[in-house]
Amino acid sequence: MQCGWSLLGPLHWIRYVNKQVKVMAGKDEEHRGWLLTVDPVSASMVLVDFREDGGTSVQVVMGHAVEDVQVLQEANEETSDRLRTSFLPPRTCSLNPEELRRKGGGVRSWLEKNRVPVEEEGDELRVAGVLTIRAPYGPEDCYSSNQIILDRIQKLIQLKPDHPGLHPETDPESDPVKTRSADRY
Repeated sequence: MQCGWSLLGPLHWIRYVNKQVKVMAGKDEEHRGWLLTVDPVSASMVLVDFREDGGTSVQVVMGHAVEDVQVLQEANEETSDRLRTSFLPPRTCSLNPEELRRKGGGVRSWLEKNRVPVEEEGDELRVAGVLTIRAPYGPEDCYSSNQIILDRIQKLIQLKPDHPGLHPETDPESDPVKTRSADRY
């Protein structure tokens, strides 16, 4: 890829995500790492490098400075998983396995009903291959490097009919008019 990185757009940038790349920026700057994501506004690249000591280093290359991008290597399944989960916080869940299975199935059904492609991968749900929903399957349990998809799926989960108290238009318990009326009697 020669020049004009910031002009290429998301449909082109996605081809480089989850690949090890060499980025030339400025006259003498060379950066290497696994491309985690590209900011859709600034075209800035987030590069991740897994160190031998088990740590992770992250660097951002500003989109306007990118002069050349070369793919060095495709990510294998292990590297893709590591990239996807490197920045997820450790979670603990107090629900029993049956409740988790029921809740995950409910979220999956709700997404499918809304024509969102979703598949199960162990205890996680994967949406369109770019978003992960971990137990206990609430809006705060969604993880993606694509902010637009993340926001839309979180809002969709909030609109799920049995999701408690997050959407007053469908939750009669949170309707202030009904609550005031009930208080008078």
